[in-house]
Amino acid sequence: MKKKVVLAFSGGLDTSFCCIYLAQDRGLEVHSVIVNTGGFSEEELQEIEKRAYALGVASHAVVDETANYYDGCIKYLVFGNVLKNATYPLSVSAERVSQATAIANYVKNIGADYVAHGSTGAGNDQVRFDMIFNIIIPNVEIITPIRDLKLSREAEIEYLAAHGVEYSAEKARYSINKGLWGTSVGGKETLTSNETLPEEAWPTQVSVTEPRKLELTFEKGELTGIDGETLAPVAAIQKLQAIAQPYGIGRDIHVGDTIIGIKGRVGFEAAAPMVIIKAHHTLEKHTLTKWQLSWKEQLASFYGNWLHEGQFHDPIMRNIESFLADTQKTVSGKVFVELLPYRFQIIGIESAHDLMSNKFGSYGEMNNAWSGEDVKGFSKIFGNQVMIWHKVNGNED
Repeated sequence: MKKKVVLAFSGGLDTSFCCIYLAQDRGLEVHSVIVNTGGFSEEELQEIEKRAYALGVASHAVVDETANYYDGCIKYLVFGNVLKNATYPLSVSAERVSQATAIANYVKNIGADYVAHGSTGAGNDQVRFDMIFNIIIPNVEIITPIRDLKLSREAEIEYLAAHGVEYSAEKARYSINKGLWGTSVGGKETLTSNETLPEEAWPTQVSVTEPRKLELTFEKGELTGIDGETLAPVAAIQKLQAIAQPYGIGRDIHVGDTIIGIKGRVGFEAAAPMVIIKAHHTLEKHTLTKWQLSWKEQLASFYGNWLHEGQFHDPIMRNIESFLADTQKTVSGKVFVELLPYRFQIIGIESAHDLMSNKFGSYGEMNNAWSGEDVKGFSKIFGNQVMIWHKVNGNED
C-alpha cells in the first residue's frame, strides 16, 4: 500500500512538477490541497482541480480559509497599520502562515505520512511552511522537491514535457500570487536592483482614470461600509479592491530582508490594503491619544516583522493582538478618500470620538481649557530636570 503525501497545490509550475515527481519518482499517493485565502474565483478553483486530477493526484481538496484569514490575521494588520519597511502590507507573508496552518490541519485530518510544498531554497516561504509544519505536525516528514533537487524553472518545464505535460515558458515568466490582502508579482526584473516591472506584468491593467470620491465607514477599527452600504469586513475589502485596483493604486516594489539573511524584491498590487491602512491610520490619529499611537506603532512593527518571519504561532502574537484590539474601542467613524490614477488621497474624517473637538479650543488660535499663565508655569516645570542638568554640567557635551 502506497504511503500518503499531502501536497500544497496551486496549479503553477512548481506544484505541477511536484505532483508527477512525488507520484512517479517517489511512488507516493498524492493528495493535493489548495487553501483559498480570498484570491480565487469558483471558476479558477475548478480549473485548478481539473489540472490536479490530470496530473494524477489521488484526491484534491479546497480549504476555504478566507474568513479565518481575515479574523485571525488581516484585521490585526489593519489595527496595527502594518506596512513592512513602510511599504508592503505583508500580502504574501500573512497569507502563507494561514495556508501552512490549514495544510497542517488537513494532514492531520487525512492521516498522511508526508507533507510536501513547492518552495525553492532561496526565499521566505520554505521557512514559513517548514516551521509551521514542525510546530503543528512535528512527526510528519516534509518533502520539498524543488529545493532538494535545486531545479531551475527551465528544468521543471523540460521534466513536465518529458512526462507529457505542456507548460508554457511564457506563462512561467511571472510568478503571481493573489489573495484577499493583495497580489504579489515576481519576475526577472525583481531579481535585479534597478529594474521595475513592465505594465503588462501587472495582473490588473489601468482602465479607470476619472477621479472618484469614497466614504469609508469604520467600526472599532474594521472597515464595515463603503458609500453608505453596510458590508461585512471581507466583502468590504473585496468591493474596495474592485473599485480601486483599476486605477493602478497600490502598485509598488518591496525591498526587504528575507528570513534567511539575503535581500529580496517583490512587486505587488494592493489597492484595498493600502487605502484601508492609510484611511484607518488617519482615523486613529484623530481618535487615539499620543501614547496609544506611540505604543501601537512599536508593537505593530514587531508584530509585522514576526509574522513576516512565520512566527504566527508564538504566544506573544496573541498578547499583541489583545492590545491592538483594545485600542480600537474608539476607532469608529467615516473617512473620506479620493481615488485618482496611480494614487489616492485622504481628505478627512468624521467621528463622534474625534479629539480635535472645538469644544476645547482651536489649535494655533485659542484654547478654552487653560490660560496663558498656566502654560508659562507648565513650560518651566516640564523642562525643569533638563535645566538642572545643564546648570550642574555647564557646557559639557
